[in-house]
Amino acid sequence: MSSLTSREVHLISRPEGIPVPDNFTMVEVEVPPPEKGEVLVKNIYMSVDPAMRPPMTNGQTKLNSVMGAGAIGMVLESNNDRFEEGTHVQHRSGFREYFVSDGSDLQVVKTQGEAVSTHLHILGGTGLTAYGGLLVTGQLKDAETVFVSAAAGAVGSIVGQIAKIKNCRVVGSCGSDEKVAYLLDELGFDYAFNYKTTSIRRELHIGCPDGIDVYFENVGGDHLDAAVGQMRPLGRIPVCGMISAYHSKGARSEGVTSLANMVYNRVTMRGFVATEFYDIRDQFLADMRKWMSEGKLKYTETILEGIERAPDALIGLFTGLNTGKMLVRLADDV
Repeated sequence: MSSLTSREVHLISRPEGIPVPDNFTMVEVEVPPPEKGEVLVKNIYMSVDPAMRPPMTNGQTKLNSVMGAGAIGMVLESNNDRFEEGTHVQHRSGFREYFVSDGSDLQVVKTQGEAVSTHLHILGGTGLTAYGGLLVTGQLKDAETVFVSAAAGAVGSIVGQIAKIKNCRVVGSCGSDEKVAYLLDELGFDYAFNYKTTSIRRELHIGCPDGIDVYFENVGGDHLDAAVGQMRPLGRIPVCGMISAYHSKGARSEGVTSLANMVYNRVTMRGFVATEFYDIRDQFLADMRKWMSEGKLKYTETILEGIERAPDALIGLFTGLNTGKMLVRLADDV
């Protein structure tokens, strides 16, 4: 195969606050045919995640080069015995249509009847984050009360459903009345509220009248301030993210005034990352596939079409565009 032209998204300026389209540009590059030991990959789906935002400001995301992100592609041409043509592969080479790899950054995706896109969320890092953060870091016990912030997002929506499977009372916050209805009617949450139109502290008193055993933290700031005051003795706060802080320099969130409540209630707050749970990945996949087949675990994808929509997808994470997992589809899965 001769060289081909690929489009890729570059960051050209560091955003202040929520990113804007002018922070990005589209660049066309020539992709050479793969040499010995290499493969040519055509991307199909790209993942867009809130954790991409802080590196855009702190310098980890380089200017004027392709943005890295999780993606799933298909091997179009292979000169590497480890990868057959037509194989789905997962990688972090993100915001581009085609690229050549020596295979060291690729992981073969093996499906069992599910859509390949699920390996970018419910059966991938997003799902493992929810599963491990709740069950391992959060040490969830049956019949506890769980509060999830950003509950209609890719991670939060899975956390809430796993907690329901474990016979827990589940309360979620989200950013619109439509998402409140989604949590209650589609995902089976016991209580949900729109944090933009009400008092978080008051809603937690209503939704969690006996207190919170596990607060799955995605937001920080006023959410954390309200939740700490409602924690039960020996409560746990697994810290997955701090979305409210991602647009500020140094990822500084609003002050939390209620930390004294952690002392006599002996509350534990601990951050975590998904890589901590790789040793339980087989059990994670077995449980998730079982719950999905039983109809106990659902997912929603918000999909924007074409690589030119990648900046819109990233910006949309912080403006409420998505319900569930935000994806960009670059090509049909053929």
